[in-house]
Amino acid sequence: MRTALIRTFAAVAALLLVPAAPALADDNTATGAGAAAGRASYEAMFDRHLGTQVRSPRDYSASYASPLEQRVALLAEGSQGRIGVAAIDLSTGQSVSVLGDQAFPMASTSKIAIVATYLAMVDQGRASLTSEFPIRSGQYLSAMELIDLTITRSSNPATDALLAAVGGVQPVNAWARRAGIEEFNLTRDIATLVRDDGEVDPAMHIDLRDSSTPRAMVELLSGIYQGRWLSPESRAVIVDAMERCRTGTNRIPALMPADVTVAHKTGSLNNTSSDIGIITAPDGRAIVVAIYVTGQGSRTNREARIASIARAIYDGYVLPAANDNGRVYASADYGVAGS
Repeated sequence: MRTALIRTFAAVAALLLVPAAPALADDNTATGAGAAAGRASYEAMFDRHLGTQVRSPRDYSASYASPLEQRVALLAEGSQGRIGVAAIDLSTGQSVSVLGDQAFPMASTSKIAIVATYLAMVDQGRASLTSEFPIRSGQYLSAMELIDLTITRSSNPATDALLAAVGGVQPVNAWARRAGIEEFNLTRDIATLVRDDGEVDPAMHIDLRDSSTPRAMVELLSGIYQGRWLSPESRAVIVDAMERCRTGTNRIPALMPADVTVAHKTGSLNNTSSDIGIITAPDGRAIVVAIYVTGQGSRTNREARIASIARAIYDGYVLPAANDNGRVYASADYGVAGS
């Protein structure tokens, strides 16, 4: 490599030392075609030695995997704050991603992983749904009650009681890693997360603490729905609670048809709103979606973005299937995790 560089610089130096062509008697020729030919000759010599020939400009225009992804990208336009989206149709495997690999604040969407970690302990015989744990008020509630409050009402004290029961944030991260989910990072309990809220503007900066990517959360929900990591009984507990979620009615469920079932979990912090969920169409197909919205001027505007993106994803997957010979995608009966 060094020898090649020396040869190249030597060639360039030789070019610089080549005497200029003698001037022609006709000044018009010297400054016209003859001079142009001389310049072209020198340029060609430089190109041969330095590889500086003119190349076509690279195309940096946006490209999309499908018309649906293009439609979602338009709705997730982030001039007023970052918006991350990921979704997958579990019946076909078709996926959509817009900033799907960028980290966003999980806020309360992390509570799904906390609950799943506890349910995995139940499956292993290390815990039970009837075990009771204290919340900050000093009251004792069963694990089942804590799970219900954590998901359906997004109760922070109930979540922290479950988090303490599993041993803190590290066991939750470890459970996610065993499930193959790398872009998931839980660092604080909910009380501390709320106390620190506002330190970083998520619309302008990425804070890796308590963050995940939309793709990672889609993988998390897909695995739960498909029974990859939990027993059928534990899967039923978490999905049933998500179907009864009382928060975020203006988010994923807002624009869905009446015959669609939505199992979801919301998240809200300073200048950020999110919703992750499983949308089940009347034909039985399950669509997993994660939408994280920052900025947009207000919480109302963020929720409207989530609702419109979720509906676009639903229509993009379901409407083309309406002409699929009436095929029905029945909900699968999943076996025991690990079997």
